[in-house]
Amino acid sequence: MLRKARRWTAAAVLGSVLVGCGTAADGKGEEKGGAGGGSATDLTVRPITAARTVTDAKGVTVETTAPPKRIVCLVALCDDMLAELGMTPVATNSALLSHEKFLGKEKAAKIPVVPGGFLSPETEAILSYRPDLVIGLEDTHGKLAPALKGATVFWPVQPGGWQDSVGYLRDLAALTGRTEQGEAAEKTFRAKLAAAEKSRSDKTALIIFGSDENFGVATPGNDVTAGLMPKIADYPWKSRGVEGTYSMEEILARDVDVLFVETLSFGGPAAPGERLSDKLAKNPLWSKIPAVKNGRVHEVDAEVWAKGRGTRSLGIVLDEAAAALR
Repeated sequence: MLRKARRWTAAAVLGSVLVGCGTAADGKGEEKGGAGGGSATDLTVRPITAARTVTDAKGVTVETTAPPKRIVCLVALCDDMLAELGMTPVATNSALLSHEKFLGKEKAAKIPVVPGGFLSPETEAILSYRPDLVIGLEDTHGKLAPALKGATVFWPVQPGGWQDSVGYLRDLAALTGRTEQGEAAEKTFRAKLAAAEKSRSDKTALIIFGSDENFGVATPGNDVTAGLMPKIADYPWKSRGVEGTYSMEEILARDVDVLFVETLSFGGPAAPGERLSDKLAKNPLWSKIPAVKNGRVHEVDAEVWAKGRGTRSLGIVLDEAAAALR
């Protein structure tokens, strides 16, 4: 259950894609990210047209009577998109905005936090912020739709790959009328991804996540960040469904050169000794992994790597991963 649990565990612990408008991301020639790198990233950014109704890549139609200004974010992708568009939420339940490449801790602290946490945000509290749009994760917050209906507009998102993230950004840019900002953010991300592809490393990389010795492996198709990795490194890990994961023995056999570790912890970054890599060090096989032996284990910010999923977060991932893979 570890793969399915990543969304739920990250959620609980961290607190943890236009009809008639042509704003959906064009994925032609851009694979969702399998074991290979797929096709080269297209640098083309089509114009975004402001709209009152959009239909995202998942077939969800969202309609607002005016450009939404008071947006409540129940998922970090929402915070990421708003940051790219030069906006901030009226309330959030993510710590993503505290990152220095978003708002920073001081400014982020001024944004109200939705009571109830990621898994169970309180409907009454959400509505108290008088939102004209609420964005949540479909498989977690879809249950809120009936309670929010008639009082506000609810948009359930569920990104499977970076193309979905770009599509959602374009759709939100259309709804808010911030089309130039949306186009600029997409252009920046596509350029960064294309540049990373050109300097693709031949090193074998791996992303693992967890809060204790029971870890999971992030795989393309199930994880937006992992979907980028085959484009910039050797990333042989494939999804085994919600019931499957990889053993330490299998990881050892793959000769991993660079290891990225997402520690899912309460109340901010885990202290030394409490990080996932520290706990896995108790396993005698851990020290035999090439990345461990050579000091190439990188504890990364799970708020960005595991939860962000938007173009700004993914841009940070590309920068950090590229530096580690040199």
